[in-house]
Amino acid sequence: MLALNEILQTIEMVKSMHLDIRTITMGISLFDCISDDKEKTAQKVYDKIIEKAGKLKETGDILAARYGIPIVNKRVSVTPASFIAASGGGFYEIAEAMDKAAKKIGIDFIGGYSALVHKGMTEYEKRLILSLPEVLCKTDRVCASVNVASTKAGINMDAVALMGEIIVKISQATKDRKSIGCSKLVVFANAVEDNPFMAGAFNGPGENDCVINVGISGPGVVLAALKDIKGADFSAVAETIKKTAFKITRVGQLIAMEAVKMLKATFGIVDLSLAPTPVNGDSVARILEEMGLESVGAHGSTAALALLNDAVKKGGIMATSYAGGLSGAFIPVSEDVGMIEAVERGALSIEKLEAMTSVCSVGLDMIAVSGDTSASTIAAIIADEAAIGVVNNKTTAVRIIPVAGKTSGSVEYGGLFGTAPIMKTSPFKSDDFIKRGGRIPAPVHSNRN
Repeated sequence: MLALNEILQTIEMVKSMHLDIRTITMGISLFDCISDDKEKTAQKVYDKIIEKAGKLKETGDILAARYGIPIVNKRVSVTPASFIAASGGGFYEIAEAMDKAAKKIGIDFIGGYSALVHKGMTEYEKRLILSLPEVLCKTDRVCASVNVASTKAGINMDAVALMGEIIVKISQATKDRKSIGCSKLVVFANAVEDNPFMAGAFNGPGENDCVINVGISGPGVVLAALKDIKGADFSAVAETIKKTAFKITRVGQLIAMEAVKMLKATFGIVDLSLAPTPVNGDSVARILEEMGLESVGAHGSTAALALLNDAVKKGGIMATSYAGGLSGAFIPVSEDVGMIEAVERGALSIEKLEAMTSVCSVGLDMIAVSGDTSASTIAAIIADEAAIGVVNNKTTAVRIIPVAGKTSGSVEYGGLFGTAPIMKTSPFKSDDFIKRGGRIPAPVHSNRN
């Protein structure tokens, strides 16, 4: 339980520092929905989501009112659809069932229209990937992910090349909505099974039948704490962030445990990630600038982000025995007002962002590029990011939006997606590199058994 002083501190963090619980995500296993009839499978998927998550939104609203802590999103993640449809097919039917169920129970998003192809790609997994343009165009709340690499397996370059083509097709399929479909797809290296954040959430095969994973936030709280120690050395900065992360995580732990009891689920994890929003005062970029950078993207940005990421993890794992998911600091461009401004002033490029992803929670996130960017260039960006994840044994990801019809300026999505400035990619081609295909072998340090 929270002590009285912790409760008072939490109230202040909510009132003036934008503290919130970014998401309660219920993970649901769908293995018992498998059948050799696609219509039956889809109906079982729909029924189980309704049965398990029917009160998820209501529970989130009750807890938010009870504790005075905003709970921004209520979400569901399910077993990767490529597993569920392997026997009877019916990818489109499963996606429609997921979308219909999400709307019925009133949640924000449902994740798990996913395939894990880091070492090889079966025919049914390829069919799921090929269905992505139509599925992400015709559904509203379904999110998808594809894992194309792992430290143990290396990088599946055939899957990487295919994902470049698929992202271009999704961009065109949703061009009437500013290519928004691409925002609902993540391409991973080392994807985790208990991630509560969209668009990459899925309930992995090692998870329980019904679990609660909570994703916390709080960049504004960390920023306020650093403002109180202006001029202090980095040891003091790290210690301050660590203590602040502890407080934030305690709030997440409380909400998670209460949700578990109310929903009769199993406790999964608390994801310690600092997830920004486009609101002023809720920016990870501003934290880095408070450390002394004139602008995020300046030399020193990677070191500052490394400190932040590590201190958040150290503080969080003292507050909960079950930290998981991605845990650290997110740097999505369109969702962080400081990142947006840094791109607009020319301080932050894709190349610098790529360097920063080597030390942050995920990777190149909510990056908008010109609508005429080639599939091979997008695939090469994915390959670069996957290489960082594979070599460093960490999760990395790419959520990139080639905005159809746009070559410059910015695109406004609103809400948590914010404003995406069009970022420049290299003018030099990677076509022949991507055409090689095959698999980039796992690094030597993957042989640990």
